[in-house]
Amino acid sequence: MEPAVRIQNITKRYGSLTAVKNLSLEIFPGEVLGFLGPNGAGKTTTIQILCGLLAADEGKVLVYGAQTARSSAVKERIGLCPQDILIWPHLTCSEQLKWVGGLYGQTTSQTRRRAEELLELLGLTEKRDKQAGTLSGGMKRRLNLALALVHDPEILVLDEPEAGLDPQSRVNVRELIKSLAAEKTIILTTHNMDEADRLSDRVAVMDQGELLLVDTPERLKNRVGKGDVLELAFTNTDAAERAVGILAEQFTGTVVQEGRLLILRSLNILTHLATFLAALSAAGCSPNESRLRQNTLEDVFIQLTGRRLHE
Repeated sequence: MEPAVRIQNITKRYGSLTAVKNLSLEIFPGEVLGFLGPNGAGKTTTIQILCGLLAADEGKVLVYGAQTARSSAVKERIGLCPQDILIWPHLTCSEQLKWVGGLYGQTTSQTRRRAEELLELLGLTEKRDKQAGTLSGGMKRRLNLALALVHDPEILVLDEPEAGLDPQSRVNVRELIKSLAAEKTIILTTHNMDEADRLSDRVAVMDQGELLLVDTPERLKNRVGKGDVLELAFTNTDAAERAVGILAEQFTGTVVQEGRLLILRSLNILTHLATFLAALSAAGCSPNESRLRQNTLEDVFIQLTGRRLHE
């Protein structure tokens, strides 16, 4: 299958800072690609280059074989829903959808029909004649998404689409993304690992301008270690260090200490839990808390990018 988007060796510099370093990536038709990375990783710069809003210093981006930076027609095949809400507060929901449709060359009847479709799709029909500035934060974000869909793009770029949404709206937006994926290629940037895990066919992890890894969520989680995860929290770091020595005598899985927290990974770890707790209790360093869970994309993200804060 030919990729919908082919990013070829793009690099972008801002003075002495290299925001994106020789990045190559293929995104396929009908795919939902989760794009993850800490703040300052280069995700936004990459997206701006992909959408033709920013020129790369080196490399190029092809959309269905045509270079985005050189063709306005190619850019029109892409819809961008930015993280910052971009609406006109004094226009009604219906008015701004029709106006943006007109910018894309739609006729009056086309803009009217498309506006009604999108208002219904995003649960904004009752707000069609309300000024956008009067809407709640969640409704403004849904209107922001509607504006990205006015011209029915083949490729949809969503930058933190769930930011600021209440739980009900998050579920609705996730269901909408899933339904759109049946006919569109979707690129989803998010800090919400659960969102990426639920929605993405593949996940790309980026840090410090470089693409670190691209794979399915399941395979990425298996990279951290197959099996269950047991987290044991102790009163202090010294108690956690003593517990590491005790567990090393009887545990064949992996143990990672993070301050006063121990993270144990192994197949069928639940069957060993009672033995672990008894041994720790006998040594006088029982954990304050214990929690059993499965590997998550957050585990993968932390392993790849570390725990240090990024500017």
